[in-house]
Amino acid sequence: MKLSDFDFDLPEGLIATRPARPRSAARLLVARGDTIRDLHVHDLPGLLQAGDRLVINNTRVIPARLTGRRLRATPEGPVSARVEITLMEPQPGGAWRALAKPLRKLRQGEDVVFSDALSARVQSRGDEDVVLAFNVTGADFDTALAQAGAMPLPPYIAAKRPADEQDNTDYQPVFARHKGAVAAPTASLHFDDALLRALRETGVQFTEVTLHVGAGTFLPVKSDDVSQHRMHSEWGQVSQTAADEINATRAAGGRIIPVGTTALRLIETAADAQGVVHAWQGDTDIFIRPGYGFRVTDALMTNFHLPRSTLIMLVSALMGADRIRAIYAHAVARGYRFFSYGDASLLIPDRAAAGP
Repeated sequence: MKLSDFDFDLPEGLIATRPARPRSAARLLVARGDTIRDLHVHDLPGLLQAGDRLVINNTRVIPARLTGRRLRATPEGPVSARVEITLMEPQPGGAWRALAKPLRKLRQGEDVVFSDALSARVQSRGDEDVVLAFNVTGADFDTALAQAGAMPLPPYIAAKRPADEQDNTDYQPVFARHKGAVAAPTASLHFDDALLRALRETGVQFTEVTLHVGAGTFLPVKSDDVSQHRMHSEWGQVSQTAADEINATRAAGGRIIPVGTTALRLIETAADAQGVVHAWQGDTDIFIRPGYGFRVTDALMTNFHLPRSTLIMLVSALMGADRIRAIYAHAVARGYRFFSYGDASLLIPDRAAAGP
């Protein structure tokens, strides 16, 4: 498979920079086998059935984007310059691996000041990122970061506008619990309390898992031969309770429907070859592309993804590459809004097409 197999034309105007309001008012493309329906997220209770289980990612996005000043001593006196930091992954001892702009200007051992309460020393610098040792850790770090940081909007939104106060709410799922993500599990952003109640009243069940989405989710695929792409890793956890719930639903004939590609990647990691999900914790770098045999996923709710990305490969694996090309052509023609703040799709392959 070549990278060009996963390319498509996307008009710039279809990239959403703000979400729908209310959240569940976003449009929902429902692809069931060979059919496509144009609905809205609030129609979900009529599309799912009692006994279906939605698997949701309860990670919480941290304000991982920081602007600071690097400080350097020179013979002429101290000098400073602006630095933009995006936290990526915690390291042992409270340090963080981070993207930096401009990276080449940073030197090992120099300090970057973000606020009166938050600063960091450059512990090491690589070709693509840095490791920063912060002056505070634990709860003190969380407090200082909340004051100094901004929501880490994806590059295709950040290029159009800066993050603002509204993003602190918009870029956070309503069921977010465990802090650690530096990007939102964006399919989750369509849910509000009213929709969750309506789904539960329908008999739809929920299971929570945790995958801390990393900034690597936005890294481009550089190899023309997609099998040579090295997937970024992200920390996740499937509890014993979550595994038991998923296994019980499958045994009873219910469908397992992850909300978002992050939840899907995690439960596929935790499932064995027979489709039994086990309690699991660790880093996953699972790369799902056409030819992958799904172990536990029956359908997927997800947003519309970037051309030439690993996520367009994932949905192509679920539905078939030709089918996804037709679905995305329909979405573009009908003016669906794309990416993190965009509209949603419910993808149900032929093998799981039972239900309303």
